[in-house]
Amino acid sequence: MKAVTLFADWDPKPDFVLGSKDIEGKLTYLGSKVWRNPRTEIIEKEVPTPGPTEVLMEVQSCGICGSDVHMRQSDDEGYIYYPGLTAFPATLGHEFSGKVVEAGKLAINKRTGKKYETGEAVCAEEMIWCGSCKPCADGYPNHCENLQELGFSIDGAYAKYIKVDARYLWSLEELRAKYGEEKMWLLGSLVEPTSVAYNAVIERGGGIRAGENVVILGGGPIGAAACAVLRQSGAANVILSEPSAPRRKMALSMGATHAIDPMSVNVSEAVLDITKGVGAKIILEATGLPSIVWSDVEKIIWEGRAVNTAVVVVARADDRIPLNGEVLQVRRASVVGSQGHSGHGTFANVISSMAAGMDVSPLITKKISLDEADENCVMLQTDRDEVKITITDFQ
Repeated sequence: MKAVTLFADWDPKPDFVLGSKDIEGKLTYLGSKVWRNPRTEIIEKEVPTPGPTEVLMEVQSCGICGSDVHMRQSDDEGYIYYPGLTAFPATLGHEFSGKVVEAGKLAINKRTGKKYETGEAVCAEEMIWCGSCKPCADGYPNHCENLQELGFSIDGAYAKYIKVDARYLWSLEELRAKYGEEKMWLLGSLVEPTSVAYNAVIERGGGIRAGENVVILGGGPIGAAACAVLRQSGAANVILSEPSAPRRKMALSMGATHAIDPMSVNVSEAVLDITKGVGAKIILEATGLPSIVWSDVEKIIWEGRAVNTAVVVVARADDRIPLNGEVLQVRRASVVGSQGHSGHGTFANVISSMAAGMDVSPLITKKISLDEADENCVMLQTDRDEVKITITDFQ
């Protein structure tokens, strides 16, 4: 089978120190400090054989994530942009859905207690957690001490087939009747990024009470999906700040009530005007540019009447936050980080929300073939008008 695989050169920066879980020449948790000269190749790989607890899937839909773009993108010195866990070469792709081709005898659907069936529609978590370390035992698999990640450190779904252990799979069958098969596959590939948004604003941000206000900084896939999740949760005002006009228009169709252009208006003043001076219960930082947007974040908190605002940092970036502790103390605000999507029933809740009518398919603005994956990863480095480009042809 064809597989779009990313290669890069192990060439650590002078300040890099090999961590306790890093593997010399192969794996690091600090990708942007190590890997240089990224490039992809379409190579031939064997169709994997599933073990007793594993499922072989035929991929039907796989989205290009911003992380894929940043692993493929390099700075002036040739180092990749992506700062996290990486091990190359690896087949890219972690936002995917597919049908079960073969299931091991112990590959059990955790929602039904029954073995996965041939032809069943499924999607998968991207984070491969061990279930045995302290973070996993404490209920935080996103922070697994032995974490591996599909499409980052082990082979992902930019290929026709992928095998995944059944404990990371989730059935999509409840979407079939409402949306039909074609749209079901598309929505299935959006469960993972929508779960990242859900984890950020509901689990880490603490969620909202119906009628509260929220602000989303950045209208990429995670920011736009957060608009849908928070509107579904009953937010009165879902205010998006995004410079791209097509992305603003798309977010309005996803649940944003207001979409403002930060290049033409003062964001904090616009938020305070829309909310009549109240401010926001949750502010989601999804731009990856915290040093640029933080002055607006603090003004919304400081001048708004809401207390206990939660600022959730979800975008991955090697950038520092210019934080004023006085603002947090006086306004009883907090800043939390959010990584990943696993645990606390996130995938199950997102799929059920989709089945109940939360249609996030407007996120997908372009469909491509597997052969076009690399050129679109490169294009997305500079083109912000597309939101989610999705592979639907794997021949």
